[in-house]
Order: sequence, then structure tokens, then C-alpha cells
Amino acid sequence: DALAIALLEARGFSIDDFAMSHPGGALGRRLLLRVCDIMVTGPAIPLVTPDTPLRDALVSMTESGFGMTIVADDRLSVLGVFTDGDLRRAIDRNIDLLGTPVSKVMSRGAKTVSENTLAVDALDLMEKHRITALPVLNEDGLICGALKMHDLLQSGVV
Repeated sequence: DALAIALLEARGFSIDDFAMSHPGGALGRRLLLRVCDIMVTGPAIPLVTPDTPLRDALVSMTESGFGMTIVADDRLSVLGVFTDGDLRRAIDRNIDLLGTPVSKVMSRGAKTVSENTLAVDALDLMEKHRITALPVLNEDGLICGALKMHDLLQSGVV
């Protein structure tokens, strides 16, 4: 093993070269897999508008299995997220779930990730902020997908 490592180092063979040669291996996945490779897109994105009633936002969150739904404007800019924690706080405050728009109880300043971010970096962001799902943005800063920790774990990033 030591001889093989010395030979690889002498030839300038890097960890990135190894990942490119073995993209299906654990190291390859950690260094090559991007958010865009595993995010959900299109109708699978849990998405509502700010005027959506809480009841309908809850349906979106539940049907998606994300534990959150993204609140966005017509251009698909993120305005916030509505999470199961937001729902619990709304219930504690006796907020009307039928008539109140989601914008009144959503979390603003949502954490987001770029579609070109390494999946392992997205996982680090989720762990750091103790969240399980993220809106995914394209290069224009608009929503193009959503990512949940479960999909990261299934991809073998960890």
C-alpha cells in the first residue's frame, strides 16, 4: 500500500483524480455529486404563494413529505418557508388555519442552496442549522428544486 501511494504521489495523482476514476465510490460521490443530481424538480417541489391559506400550505407540506413548503412570489423568488414548527406555533397562538394566509406565519430568511453546490456541502448546511429540507436556487436566484436530507442520505453522500 505504501508503495502504491508513493507511486501515485510521484505521478501527481490527486484525490480529485481518484474521484473522477471512481465516481460510484464513496469518495467519488462526496467529491462529485451535486445538489442538482438528487433534488426534486417541477410539480414535486413543495411550493405555495404568500396568500395561500394555512390549510392548503399544510396540505402541500404533507403531500410532499418534506416537512416544509416553500413560499414564493410569481417569479419563483423565495419569500420564506412554512415548516411543521411554524404550524405548531400557529396552533399554540390559536391562529385560524382556514383563513390566515401562510405569509403571516412563515419563517422568513430561509436557508437555501445553489443547484451546483456539492451534495456533501448541502448536508453540512442542513446539519449546521438543524434543518431537514432546503429550497434549491438556480444561477438567477430563483427556485428550481427542493432537497431533503433523506435523499442526501439515500444518495450515499454520508
